[in-house]
Amino acid sequence: MTQDSPVTEPAQAALSFQDVSFSYASAKGVDDLAPVLSNLCLEVPKGAFALLVGKTGSGKSTLLRLAKPEIAPAGKLDGTVSVFGHDVRSLDPATSAASIGYVFQSPDNQIVCDTVWHEMAFGLENLGVEQGEMHRRIAETCSYLGMEPWFRKQTAELSGGQRQVLALAATLAMRPRVLLLDEPTSMLDPLAEKDFLSLLFRANRELGLTVVVATHAPAPMVPYATCAFALEDGAAKPVDLDRLGKRAALCVPARAHDADALGDAPCVKASDLWLRYSRDADWVLRGLSLEIGAGEVRAIVGANGSGKSTLLSALAGTLASQRGRVRNVRKKSQALLPQSPKALLTCASVREELMEWSKAGGYGASEVSSALSKIGLSGMEGRHPYDLSGGQQQLLALEKLLLVRPQLLLLDEPTKGLDDAFRQQVASRVAEARDSGATIVVATHDLGFAAAVADRVTMLFDGQAAVSEPTETFFSRSWLFRP
Repeated sequence: MTQDSPVTEPAQAALSFQDVSFSYASAKGVDDLAPVLSNLCLEVPKGAFALLVGKTGSGKSTLLRLAKPEIAPAGKLDGTVSVFGHDVRSLDPATSAASIGYVFQSPDNQIVCDTVWHEMAFGLENLGVEQGEMHRRIAETCSYLGMEPWFRKQTAELSGGQRQVLALAATLAMRPRVLLLDEPTSMLDPLAEKDFLSLLFRANRELGLTVVVATHAPAPMVPYATCAFALEDGAAKPVDLDRLGKRAALCVPARAHDADALGDAPCVKASDLWLRYSRDADWVLRGLSLEIGAGEVRAIVGANGSGKSTLLSALAGTLASQRGRVRNVRKKSQALLPQSPKALLTCASVREELMEWSKAGGYGASEVSSALSKIGLSGMEGRHPYDLSGGQQQLLALEKLLLVRPQLLLLDEPTKGLDDAFRQQVASRVAEARDSGATIVVATHDLGFAAAVADRVTMLFDGQAAVSEPTETFFSRSWLFRP
């Protein structure tokens, strides 16, 4: 196909998977791994708002990526994936962009430019869109999504919610007919999630886009959805929307001693921290002070852009504040899990990742095999880490840190992209680290996770620790934050 012959819209489904089987290649380049998808058949009607659910590693991300030729995973594919009746493998880049848009789980995997306006123009420039048409598309898209107040901002200055809207906007500017989104709200606070979903709903209903969302948290999306499909054992089946309820409650063992005594021996103390990313930027932290007791599990909550990730980096010493100081007595035995697990995944296979620090960490092959079993990756030792789902990458990165038994564990959104079973696994692993004497600080939007694991909760607002209370007290008094 050429740019002069755009995809037409016959009576076929907007997106169709017919007898699709797919296996990833191993690190040795041999297709010897079990298939992720097996003779899968699935049709998404034109104009649908479809949800794709399933366990972590069930193949949701793989399925979506197979529909977008530019990011299709490497491996063995049988069967046919088509958009409006055309095999996606026959689409040239321009036709693909005009047919299928893709929004990644993390906007950091998608945003490549330093300013909002440049990011909006980047994809259109690469497609050779004429300048006048480019200006029209950017102006219309940004106006539609309410982006004009921050159109001239640096992308590094945007909140998490704004970055996710920017990723959506840059995709919509291509004017695709089908929009695929992989866990698009997993890093958003509750209010930002509602705002983002309302934008998706408008694009679906008002612009006629067919929307397909892969998610582990479908409940907030059910009011907008028209259909849902579950992936299990490599196959897909329709699901009744009424069955997609709230996330399961998590359960971890109680402490053996009183959590109220944990603050008596602080091991991390931030005093009057002021931090911003450039001289002209707004302050992210404004005189923030905070004490975290030895052996405590502290949850950090707040809206996107409130400074949670910045605070973790400041406590770890990877970001220097302009004023104030951090006292961290466990700095020599600490580990930081960033929002993007790929920052920790540098090896060619899953097993190599877990063995990388074995000499320094004092563990061996038996501990790695046990870890693989715990995180559900047994049998995937040879797969490249980047071929795992976002949730599996999250589990792998966390387990890599836990194997070295750090005394201070700093976790940034550790449950994003995980199903309820693996959320429970992470909660249990955090409790195990707690019981071994580790101090743990968790920045999270997963309020159910915070309620299950934390001894105390701190809410950030206006660059400061606005509230710090015992977990039960915090959630019982909060109007907005409810597990």
